[in-house]
Amino acid sequence: MSSIEATSAQQAIVRMAARALGRAGLVHAYGHCSLRLDRDYLLVCAPMPMGLIEKEAGVVVPIRGALPDGVLGEVRIHQQIYARRDDVGAVVRSMPPSVMSLSTAGITPVPRHGPGAYFAPAAPLWNDVQLVRSTPQAEGVADTLGKARAIVMRGNGAVVVGATLEEAVACTWFLEDAARVEFNVRTMRLEEASTMSAEDAEQRATTSGRVIERMWEYLSAGDPELEAFQP
Repeated sequence: MSSIEATSAQQAIVRMAARALGRAGLVHAYGHCSLRLDRDYLLVCAPMPMGLIEKEAGVVVPIRGALPDGVLGEVRIHQQIYARRDDVGAVVRSMPPSVMSLSTAGITPVPRHGPGAYFAPAAPLWNDVQLVRSTPQAEGVADTLGKARAIVMRGNGAVVVGATLEEAVACTWFLEDAARVEFNVRTMRLEEASTMSAEDAEQRATTSGRVIERMWEYLSAGDPELEAFQP
């Protein structure tokens, strides 16, 4: 039993994020998202298909320590990222289809358009096809992620981080859109097509102008719990 409880608002935003990812086709039967509660605890969504979550409560998990009963093994990835990254307030583990396709060839998208700029020069690749269900594996994923916004897992989806859960969800959509463009460019055999310079990518990867907020509004539109977050 944890020594901290999530608030009703924290539980609701985790459910909303799970459903948003499901509606966008970024997860299916598998995937999970979490919110940092404080230095020592996180809240992870219920262990079920994210798009089917209704009122099911998430589970409070220690950032350092054993997983509570019933929590999915890959939540160890969340633990290891939070333990290393004070700037991370949320983690999304997803299965974006274009990201998945590219990853099987060991490819992650480069910054060819706006959404791709957030992962410049490219999201790192975890080059292991096995499920991450042990602490050493999770440590490896977190170390490979480093300071990046996302890590692609070969044949196994992606992990995306953000300062907020809204940002992590939005950046998951950005990563999939970057992979879509990368896939199309390679299908057209235009791999040498111009990519953004490091300077252009840094300038383009902005969060000003309500970039994150507008994508969150788009992805959460129509959610049954949305009214609770309206001013």
